[in-house]
Amino acid sequence: MPRFPILKLGASEEQQPPSLTGYTPALSLEGLQLGVDNLRHDVHLSPRFVEQARLHVARLIARHGDIDGLLAAETPERSGGSHFIKAAPVLKTPNKASAAELKPLLTEIHIAGLTRAKAAENLAVDLLFRLAIIKFLRVELNAQFAQMLERGRMMLKSYEGVRQQKALEYRELIAAFQVAKKIILRKTGQELFRILREIEKETLARMRRSLFGNRGEAEYRLFLNPLIFTEDGRDTYLNAEHYVMLGNFDRDPDRFDNIRGVACEFLTGLNLGPEVEREGILDAWLNVPENAEQLVGAGSPDDSTLEGRSQKARLAAWIALLEREAAMNHVVASYEVAPLLAEYSPRINAQQLKNSLISRAERDRVEKLIEQHGKLSSDALYAAVDRVSGCRGSERAKMAGRFLRDFLRYHRDLRRLEALNEALDSVNLIGNQKMRELSAMNGTLYDLLLPEEQKPTEDKVLRHVILKADVRDSSRLTRSLLERGMNPASYFSLNFYDPVNKLLPKYGANKVFLEGDAIILALLEREGESSLAVSRACVLAREIIEIVRGYNHLLERAGLPTLELGIGISFQDSAPMYLMDGEQRIMISDALNESDRLSSCSKRVRKAIERMESPFNVYAFQTVDDADAGESPDDFIMKYNLNGIRISEAAFHRLEREISLEACQLELPELWGNEEFRLYSGLVPLGNDIFRKILLRASRIPQVVPQDFSLQHWTERWYYEVCSNPAVYTALESKVAAGK
Repeated sequence: MPRFPILKLGASEEQQPPSLTGYTPALSLEGLQLGVDNLRHDVHLSPRFVEQARLHVARLIARHGDIDGLLAAETPERSGGSHFIKAAPVLKTPNKASAAELKPLLTEIHIAGLTRAKAAENLAVDLLFRLAIIKFLRVELNAQFAQMLERGRMMLKSYEGVRQQKALEYRELIAAFQVAKKIILRKTGQELFRILREIEKETLARMRRSLFGNRGEAEYRLFLNPLIFTEDGRDTYLNAEHYVMLGNFDRDPDRFDNIRGVACEFLTGLNLGPEVEREGILDAWLNVPENAEQLVGAGSPDDSTLEGRSQKARLAAWIALLEREAAMNHVVASYEVAPLLAEYSPRINAQQLKNSLISRAERDRVEKLIEQHGKLSSDALYAAVDRVSGCRGSERAKMAGRFLRDFLRYHRDLRRLEALNEALDSVNLIGNQKMRELSAMNGTLYDLLLPEEQKPTEDKVLRHVILKADVRDSSRLTRSLLERGMNPASYFSLNFYDPVNKLLPKYGANKVFLEGDAIILALLEREGESSLAVSRACVLAREIIEIVRGYNHLLERAGLPTLELGIGISFQDSAPMYLMDGEQRIMISDALNESDRLSSCSKRVRKAIERMESPFNVYAFQTVDDADAGESPDDFIMKYNLNGIRISEAAFHRLEREISLEACQLELPELWGNEEFRLYSGLVPLGNDIFRKILLRASRIPQVVPQDFSLQHWTERWYYEVCSNPAVYTALESKVAAGK
């Protein structure tokens, strides 16, 4: 390929080479079971989702095609057959709220996919379901358009010979609907894309990061592509709206293939060394829009620096190439024509309108078309012609720089679309009941159902979590209330038991039993469910602390004694056992005893801690006297838990598997100034668009002298706290807001 003489700077000046990065879109489904054909992955989508999504797609098509009123009273005959190929649904009334109704449905099915992926501990399961949903929506776009067109024709036949005036009106309506097929499908597809992008940003991205961290981010970007519902990614109007309008005709110098060739020639001529010869590197460079800034400085480089002068030289070379190909005027026209489309198109072809800005002959034809449409004015067209002809110097350079970036964005999204289409070919949507049964029988079916469609189950319990919330100094509190002539039972009920009971359905928790000063809860994890029992227990514990804190403010104002709690959370990687006492089941579990120890608080330790300023509510100490005792180490651990949440080591490690925990650092007081605790933050999904942040602290257990709590050394044993002090969360939020 030719080199660029313009790039040869003076001998006294060196050129700084650009730092380019490459990107090749890809989507892998490795590790998933192939279906019954041994080529594709079998996916069965929720029947309720399929039926309702089909209805919504039909409504969107009718609305964008202006035939919703025509089909409102028409009732089609239902036909049997495939789960995915049915007659278009009845449109009882025009429904402009269709998109709003579709959004929660799509959110629900995507969350169900993420939940299945978490249960399988495999993110590829969610990617497969995302692909299946896209494939289904693509099929329905064309299927519903075709069936609505056929229904319109059948309806038209019923009017012919009976109501001629109405038949003529409907014939024109249906003819316009058929002619506008590409426009209608584009508008409907873009509305679907907008909904999918919104639920990704509002809900799915946060939930996915909560469950899987930042894994798979590159693959999920393939679904945030404006071209996702186009046939081949070549759409004039989408290009004008999201990228830049390229030429469509063979004679157009700015058609995609020609511009790509110019861009490759441009990169090859930059003397970037042997890397240019590496297979696929040019294409990879063209997939990174940020490379445009490195190359040409956004069209207006700062020539006071070596980098800026190098960018200026490369920009001149880029413009020279576009001028050589007679494409530069088309580039300028592409940007000037975009605002005109709303006024002149589709009555005037968009490409014809663009070419009229630079061609006198084409402009004459467009002017005649404008005259034929009496409601159109030529003023906007003439103003755009003047701007195109007057684009010179620095303004033209900025256009060239902008064009390079927009072209690279389009090139990237086109390659993303190709990668997505390749992955879609490996998805087999199962709609036939027999095929579904066959695939399920062979263990190759990926079944995506909405929660209400999943069989109600007494599924096998795999593991469980116990949460014990213990009231501190309940005997003293009871005496104090009795001395005032008050009822301790109603006090505990109104300020503790009743508020906690209202939380249980939200977290799927069951009451094991009540003690006089404590409540013990269980969260059971069943086969096939998302594995979030420890995460939910931690958020539930935080909410219990917050509720009691809120009630305490009211009690203080009323001059009544306040409640102090200690919460312990224990995890057991097995199902609990039960014995029967008459009709009542009594749970047997080691986690019950462990949660009791975790929730306890030593009065002696409490007095020592209260002399210290600490943002934490949980501590554990080993005494020197008992360090070498032959009994269980837990028997000689002094515990502090005042309005805090302590979790077992097994619960902490389970939590690491359930959600993504990120290490974070905060400047907070430390015991003896060298505690070196570790902090972790995580986001727990509780439902659609509902997430709760939790902060966890891990610290080694210190060995101390019990008489004065002086530090001897730090042991190798650890204890774990779910932070409950609002000040710690505020400190983290402030640090994030400050960008530290």
